[in-house]
Amino acid sequence: MDVLRRSIIGTSLAVVAALGLSACGGGDDGGDSNTLRVTLVNHVWTENIKRALPEFEQQTGLKVEVTQLGEDQLSDQYNVKLNAGSSDIDVMMYRPLQEGKLFAKNGYLADLTEKAKGDAQFALDDFQAGPLQATTYEDKVVGIPIITEQEVLYYRKDLLEKAGYSAPPKTLDELKAAAAKIEAENPGIAGFVARTGKAAAVTQFSSFLFSYGGDFVDASGKAVINSEQAKQAYAFYGGLLREHGPENISTDMSWSEAMAIFTQGKAAFYTEANSLYKNATDPAKSKVSDTVGFAPFPAGPAGSKPYNIPSWALAINEASKNQANAWKFIQWAAGKEQALKQQKEGVPGARTSVWENPEGISTYPKDLADAISISTANGVGHDRPLVVKVAEAREIVGQPIVDAITGKDVAASADAANEAFQKLLDDEK
Repeated sequence: MDVLRRSIIGTSLAVVAALGLSACGGGDDGGDSNTLRVTLVNHVWTENIKRALPEFEQQTGLKVEVTQLGEDQLSDQYNVKLNAGSSDIDVMMYRPLQEGKLFAKNGYLADLTEKAKGDAQFALDDFQAGPLQATTYEDKVVGIPIITEQEVLYYRKDLLEKAGYSAPPKTLDELKAAAAKIEAENPGIAGFVARTGKAAAVTQFSSFLFSYGGDFVDASGKAVINSEQAKQAYAFYGGLLREHGPENISTDMSWSEAMAIFTQGKAAFYTEANSLYKNATDPAKSKVSDTVGFAPFPAGPAGSKPYNIPSWALAINEASKNQANAWKFIQWAAGKEQALKQQKEGVPGARTSVWENPEGISTYPKDLADAISISTANGVGHDRPLVVKVAEAREIVGQPIVDAITGKDVAASADAANEAFQKLLDDEK
C-alpha cells in the first residue's frame, strides 16, 4: 500500500488519551457500543476537540477514546488496521488528497451520503464545493472536510509602497512586473520566492496551472500536463523563480525554506498556503511581521483559480460496528457550532457560514480574510493529482517545475512527464 508519509512539524510522539472512561471500558466490538474509538492526528484542531469532548459525552452519554498520533504513526496504523479489516477504529481523521482515493477504492470509508444529506441540521450544503468534492468518491460522500487551505499571495507592503504601487498585483503578469521592479530597486532582495522542490512545489504550482486553464488530468481522466496551458504554466512559474528568485536558488525548497527567505526580509512576494500565515506575522518568527500583506492569488489567462482544498477530514471506518454513534461524533465535531469555535482559534474551516460570520474572521488579518473569501468562492478542490500513488505522481509532475527553474527545455520535459504520468494512470485502472 503506497501511502505518502510526511514528517509532522513538532512532535510526532504517539499520544493515547482515554477520556471519560471511568464508567465504561473500551474494547467492545459489539454494535452500538457506548465506547467510541476515534483516531486523530497531532493538530491544533485535535487539541481543541479534546478540550470540548466532555460536552459531547454529556450530551450523548457516550464515552470517547481518542488515539492521537503523528502523521507517520497515523499512516502506519491505517496501513495495518484498515488493510486487516479491523473494527477497532470507529472515526478516523485522514487526508483526502493524499490517501483519500486509496482508502475509498479499497472500501475502507463508509458511505455517509444518506446520513449527511438527510440531516437538515447538519447542513451539508453549508460546506464549500471544492473541499466537499475532494471527500466524495464515485458520487458518494465518504468524508466530511474539517480543515481547509487556500493559496494566497504574501507580500511586503513597504516594498510595494516604495516602488510606487498602491495595491498588490491582481494578475500574474502584474506580479512578474512588480517582482522585477522591486528586485531592481532593492539589491539583495528577490522579487519572488516559492517552493522549488520537485514534489513539494506541486501543490503550490497547481494554482498557477489552474489559472492558466490547465489541470493534471482532463474530464476523461487522461494526463494533460503537456497541454499548451500546462506548458505555459510551467514556464511562467519556473521563469519567475529563475529570473526573479533568490540568488543561487536551490531546487529542493519546501515551505519552510521558502518561508524563511520571506520572513528574513529577502523577498518581496511569496505564494503559499494561507494556513502558514502566522509564521510571517509572528514577530518572534518574522523580521517583517509589521509589513506583511495578503492578497488573492493573482489571475492568469483563465482567471484567478487557486486551490481550495481540505487538508484533513473525518470519516467512518467501513469495518466499524459502531457506525451510528460514529456519525453522532462527526455531526458534533464537524457541525456549525464546533466549526465556528475552531475557526476562531485560527483553524480554517470548510463551512461557508464560518467565513460569512464576523466572529469567524475576527482573529484573522482583514486582508487575509478577504483573500480567503475570494479563494473559497473560485477555488479548485485539489492541489495535486487525484490518484492512488500520490507520492509517485508528485515526483513525475514536479520534474518540469525543476527543469523550468534551471532553464531546461520545458516543453520537452512536460512531454516526458506526461508520458510517465499517463503510464501511472493506466497502471491504476
